[in-house]
Amino acid sequence: MDALRQVEAWPAPYVAVGVIRSAQGLATHGPRERVFRWASVTKLVTALAALVAAEEGTIDLDEPAGPDGSTVRHLLAHASGLPFEAGGPVGRPGRRRVYSNPGFEVLAEHVAARAEIPFTDYLAEAVLRPLGMHAELRGSPASELHGTLDDLLALAAELQAPRLVADETLAEATTVQFPGLSGVLPDIGRMDPNDWGLGFELRDAKSPHWTGTRNSPRTFGHFGGSGTFLWVDPDAGVALGCLTDHDFGPWALEAWPRLSDAVLAELD
Repeated sequence: MDALRQVEAWPAPYVAVGVIRSAQGLATHGPRERVFRWASVTKLVTALAALVAAEEGTIDLDEPAGPDGSTVRHLLAHASGLPFEAGGPVGRPGRRRVYSNPGFEVLAEHVAARAEIPFTDYLAEAVLRPLGMHAELRGSPASELHGTLDDLLALAAELQAPRLVADETLAEATTVQFPGLSGVLPDIGRMDPNDWGLGFELRDAKSPHWTGTRNSPRTFGHFGGSGTFLWVDPDAGVALGCLTDHDFGPWALEAWPRLSDAVLAELD
């Protein structure tokens, strides 16, 4: 795809980008086998593991987890009241959308306790190995998955045509949880509402946004502070994933939407 050549002008020393259409690989650009840190794109894999655990009956989405009054659902939807980084609750569950790395660490601890195995092992057995991914969790389940573009595209294909969870489960996970909550979309700004699913950030009508103007409101995914992102647009039947080794910044808010629009235009 001509659109993918845009990444050659990005400030990142290494960029690997790929497009999936209807759960089938379409085009890639850059080193497919290079291992990158996914940063917060890790949350998509952790969330998928939690959804598998819910379907297996290991956990229940509405059982208590985290601060008093919080549930697994609150943790997944960044509505538990836990802060962005380490510390105690900054509010009551269900009142604001407070993006929380500790919330995903608490979530992983909860799954591990219920499954009676370390979360790293559960993630590998429930998600990574079944999808043929060679990625490894090397720390926080909020931000420390390390893997290749091929790993990311395997995840993208699963999110277009799920095999690990039922279609209905993924549909729920990509639907607004606790509607109407306002909050800050990290590094972009305050959104009212700041819609989120079960681990999946939802584009809806957010502006500005890290996806493109051609992306439908139903687009879901995540971006990471290491210059990484994955979005899935169900209306277009397209997913775009990107891994870099250059930290997120103003360059990304210019480059990513431009790339997204170019990809969708080329496929239209």
